[in-house]
Amino acid sequence: MESESFSPTSSAASAPAENLPPTTLPAVEPNPVFAPRSDFSHLSNSAEAVRRELGKVIVGQEAVVELLLTALLADGHVLLEGMPGVAKTLTAKLLARTLDVPFSRLQFTPDLMPSDVLGTSVFRPNKAEFEFRPGPIFASIVLIDEINRAPAKTQAALFEVMEEHHITQDGVTYPMQEPFLVLATQNPIEQEGTYRLPEAQLDRFLFKISVDYPNLEQEIAILQGHHAGFGGAPLEAVQPVLSAADIAQLRRQVRQQHVEPKLLDYIARLVGQTRAHKALYLGASPRASLALLNGAKALAALRGRDFVTPEDVQFLAAPVLRHRIQLTPEREMEGGTPDEVVKQIMQQIEVPR
Repeated sequence: MESESFSPTSSAASAPAENLPPTTLPAVEPNPVFAPRSDFSHLSNSAEAVRRELGKVIVGQEAVVELLLTALLADGHVLLEGMPGVAKTLTAKLLARTLDVPFSRLQFTPDLMPSDVLGTSVFRPNKAEFEFRPGPIFASIVLIDEINRAPAKTQAALFEVMEEHHITQDGVTYPMQEPFLVLATQNPIEQEGTYRLPEAQLDRFLFKISVDYPNLEQEIAILQGHHAGFGGAPLEAVQPVLSAADIAQLRRQVRQQHVEPKLLDYIARLVGQTRAHKALYLGASPRASLALLNGAKALAALRGRDFVTPEDVQFLAAPVLRHRIQLTPEREMEGGTPDEVVKQIMQQIEVPR
């Protein structure tokens, strides 16, 4: 028995092929090529040049250098905290040497006055008028050693200049030269002759970077380099590789970074949770949210991306928040740390994908 074959019954299906209307197929579009929104080759080359210059003297500290570069691109001040002898001051000085901008250094002491930082008005008899003489704060990179050794009156002198990049003296406003970056150091354990930094001042630092001891291999390399005279490269061998115009251009590029709305929600939730956490007496301010956003933009650009990821935010959460939150007395007595609380908060907030 022969198998029956399927035969359509409609007249259109059985009509001759030449009587059918021509079939119009949809045009096949080529696969789109997703080109990056920004070209970060210049930024990457500049950052690598700075790392290369620092590497002539500094051994290790890759995370510290990356955070310093992030702060430079994000236009934020940095507080470096670590034990004596871990190259906090040296790293800050060398970073300043890689930038072709004015640099000044202040050693904070208990007898330091605000005029020693900001400047003072001097009477000129030949002109019969007062003339403002700028202080050491008038530089693009300002290194403040042992910032917690100055009293509250001197600390308060930094509030305006760190936030608004200008000072007001005798009713006259004097702007800072851009870029303006404060790099401050402090010892976390020494309490003799020190003053606790006001929360309002701590909040003006973009990052608080913890500078740790080197590991065994790095310490051996430090000894070898020191024995050979810094490997044949003295401090003066570090050359400037970025100008003020270069930094301004790179900062403009960073500000144009793409950030998904869900990441903005993620940042707000992270910071908002610090104000409701039971282990915290003081939560972070909205300035912390802005610091996380600006820092994440700069970090993504340093890593060659034109978009921010949750990993960028998580990497910067501790440096941004650790100095802006305060533990409850009970949590301090238990030996807790701000970094542990920040880690717990990140584990509680759903990560956007």
